[in-house]
Amino acid sequence: MASNHDILPADRPVDGLLRPIQSFIRLEAASGIILLIMAALALIWANSPWASAYFDLWNIYVTAGAGSFIIEKPLLLWINDGLMAIFFFLVGLEIKREVLVGELTSPRQAMLPIMAAVGGMVVPAGLYALITGGTEFITGWGIPMATDIAFALGILALLGSRAPTSLKIFLTALAIIDDLGAVAVIAIFYTAEISLVALGTAAVLLVVLVVGNRLGIQRTFFYVIFGIALWLAFLKSGVHATIAGVVLAMTIPARRRVDIGIFREKANSYLGMLGASDADETTSDESTAIQAMEVLSKGAETPLARMEHALHPWVAFFIMPVFALANAGVALGGVPIGEALMHPISLGIIAGLFVGKQVGVTFFSWLAVRLGWAELPHGISWGQVYGVAILTGVGFTMSLFIANLSFPDPEALDRAKTGILAASFLAGVLGYIILSRTGKAKEATA
Repeated sequence: MASNHDILPADRPVDGLLRPIQSFIRLEAASGIILLIMAALALIWANSPWASAYFDLWNIYVTAGAGSFIIEKPLLLWINDGLMAIFFFLVGLEIKREVLVGELTSPRQAMLPIMAAVGGMVVPAGLYALITGGTEFITGWGIPMATDIAFALGILALLGSRAPTSLKIFLTALAIIDDLGAVAVIAIFYTAEISLVALGTAAVLLVVLVVGNRLGIQRTFFYVIFGIALWLAFLKSGVHATIAGVVLAMTIPARRRVDIGIFREKANSYLGMLGASDADETTSDESTAIQAMEVLSKGAETPLARMEHALHPWVAFFIMPVFALANAGVALGGVPIGEALMHPISLGIIAGLFVGKQVGVTFFSWLAVRLGWAELPHGISWGQVYGVAILTGVGFTMSLFIANLSFPDPEALDRAKTGILAASFLAGVLGYIILSRTGKAKEATA
């Protein structure tokens, strides 16, 4: 059943602009709850009498392809290299949308979340490097740079009206820029040995996709076929395959084929072809009008918006939960929890995510406002900015992903996962407490 937001016109011009953002936030919040359940299930399963079944499941080899072209990988790598490429494709679509029509459109509007995100990446990475410097564990410096947008927005959603929409938009923009930073770090610093032939093939495919965009090709099939080929080229190139998702997203058309004015005019003419009768039988003219409106509607929506809308539920409620289930399981029985948390990897990640994010996001946000580069959004206090800064320490999905790239050694990876889970839990709880109190104080003085 359609909600009121789906069927009612906007009461004010701003309502029409905010509803897509609010819809996005609701979806991410629900996804955060599912992620929490999957993470808990993974931890329980990995430490249960059936732990061997958990770890054996992800090591089952799955084969795809035909003839001489066959890819054989463990199930875990199909999830991390394959399904997560779709996740990164969606991230790329979100980044492109925000730059074109969202919170990152104007430099001044974008400066606050950009500065906050930069602080939230530089300071955590620096703290981790300070703690692990001089050891072999320094390779994990990218882990505490990440923010899990679904978990963070899920916690904000629990606050209800105490977290204003402007605060949620700020966190969303900050996290999207953070994702862009994580993508750059993965592409530059977590790349294996390069295959120039495969990379050259990827470049040719990218040119084909860009030319297709310029020629006005809007059919999803074209971008799916060449997108899969691009992913395969990246898979063989040494650059992590998920980067193909972000690169592909940049080639998706963001232009309508049908102008809104023309859409309105033609839609009204087709509506006039519909009879006044409520009879179940559809006349030939009515059928023609309905089909024409369907084609017209698709032309009035950009391929970028159409793909983002179609993929979001799949990523939120299938891909990310499956990733969490496959990657969050840590066997805790072998090492005392205190010892595990004091390991340089765990300690560096906790310091980065829990302390570094607070300091970096808050200070760089204050600096942007102090220098006159940006201003606080209406209705947001510095206490709420600090609360959001704490919430950005919920790294989870992206942190786990970078941890898998950083540590091929299972024991080191387990220490990284322990640190990520501990820091994310601390950040989530403290962030909720701070924001609930700042929200109440704001209500009391309203």
